[in-house]
Amino acid sequence: MTNSSSDRPGEFELIAKLFAPLSAEAAGAYGLTDDAATIQPPPGCELVVTADLLTAGVHFRADDPPKMIAKKSLRVNLSDLAAKGAVPAGYLLSLAMPRDWTLPWMQSFADGLREDQNAFSVALFGGDTTSTSGPLTIAITAFGFAPAGRMIRRNGARPGDLVFVSGTIGDAGAGLAALKDEIANLSASEREVLVSRYQVPSPRLALGQALRGIATASLDVSDGLLADLGHIAETSGVRLTIDADRIPLSLAFKAAGESVLSAVTAGDDYEIAFTTPAARRDEIPQIAERAGTPVTEIGRVEAGKGIALLNSSGHEIPVSKKGYRHF
Repeated sequence: MTNSSSDRPGEFELIAKLFAPLSAEAAGAYGLTDDAATIQPPPGCELVVTADLLTAGVHFRADDPPKMIAKKSLRVNLSDLAAKGAVPAGYLLSLAMPRDWTLPWMQSFADGLREDQNAFSVALFGGDTTSTSGPLTIAITAFGFAPAGRMIRRNGARPGDLVFVSGTIGDAGAGLAALKDEIANLSASEREVLVSRYQVPSPRLALGQALRGIATASLDVSDGLLADLGHIAETSGVRLTIDADRIPLSLAFKAAGESVLSAVTAGDDYEIAFTTPAARRDEIPQIAERAGTPVTEIGRVEAGKGIALLNSSGHEIPVSKKGYRHF
């Protein structure tokens, strides 16, 4: 990423050249020429806000393509909005760039944002840039809208509810392992499937919006399926039991030879895990089909506390670490 500082534009020139065009569809962004932006929710809607901080070497590899780094940084935030049933609208972006950043790298990064803005109908509303002696750090605050009082929270699961998850679990963790050359005997196509799930996740926006009024609790799977479902258990004051045999695994993941335990604890899946009353079980396949996202029933909500992973005999599988720990 190295070049001389004389080859690089200043902060305001950089903003005008690369980032102001990303705000063109946001009237309240004022072309990034002011200190703040204005946001007006549609009638009958509330503003839903989320934020994620990503650091090179922790959330992505420093040598990942800049376009992919941009897409992942935006998409992990959109995934949070998806799990809340919100329609995304825009985001704020703050960058702490290593001092050897280059204009071509930044151009590719901005191109990645532009492509995803077009794909997900969002716009840049502002942010900040600085340099750092540390690793590349990206902070995004994303916002969207949901009908007033209908954002899907974590705390609504009740005994008798069923537990579901979208997509497949464990692919991103296996993709990272493949990038580190920790998995052998994968075909080129299998490796590509797994690595792409790690580098460029797919926020399940259509599914999340369709779950409003049906899901009793919902979140996206970022730190690991068991760790994240544990948040639903804690905030809802219930116990979740998950059937290991029901965890949806991709063919590429199975080819990697990884275990179900690694799948449910690896993180970075950015699928939606949710609970819904048993009486509404038959509605889920129809919702999944309309959203274009497969959904699998994986467990139950019971009275009690915590979360348990069960084997085919109904016995709890010991899990020493349920997912990624931030500290």
